[in-house]
Amino acid sequence: MTIFIDGSNLYHSLEENCGRYDLDFGAFARKLCDGRSLFRIYYYNVLRDADRNPQAFQDQQKFLSALYNTPYLEVRLGVSKMRGEVAVEKGVDIMLATDLLHYGWEDLYDVAIVVSGDGDFAYAVQAVKNMGKHVEIAAFQSNLSWELTQVADERQFFTPEYFSDLWSRRRGRSPNNEPTSVKPRRWWGRGKPRNSDA
Repeated sequence: MTIFIDGSNLYHSLEENCGRYDLDFGAFARKLCDGRSLFRIYYYNVLRDADRNPQAFQDQQKFLSALYNTPYLEVRLGVSKMRGEVAVEKGVDIMLATDLLHYGWEDLYDVAIVVSGDGDFAYAVQAVKNMGKHVEIAAFQSNLSWELTQVADERQFFTPEYFSDLWSRRRGRSPNNEPTSVKPRRWWGRGKPRNSDA
């Protein structure tokens, strides 16, 4: 089984539903697999711009270094482009969809878990199913599009309780190593808003 994580979508869902986002990705993957054999985890997000916001870039680098040390996890980074005063993702959705299709075509998995509620992935999910693969969607119901709900073979619905034992092992600290009583800066999930033509 292979897990495809839409990092920005997950970040915003965790922020909205749990009020925190210091996730232990190794433990998260094990829970998603539920005893099934894991081939690899692919995590997709945007790379922060070091010139526009050096502190956010440095914070993201710390987060990414933890991801790079997570066994069987690969990081795929798109870029953000400015549209007026707003930074938008470029290339992230297409990377995830392309990998989902390519690895399915190469027969590198039998079951894919897509961690996202974004309906833009529905067509790629259907194409993978047409290859004979099974696709599960994992998301909060409140953040899950109707299109993905309809096309998924199985659904794992997140709740705040689902994550109760999946937060970072560094208890009492945020991902930035700040005390949790101070709201951590938002860095690993940046990339929204997404525009359909982004």
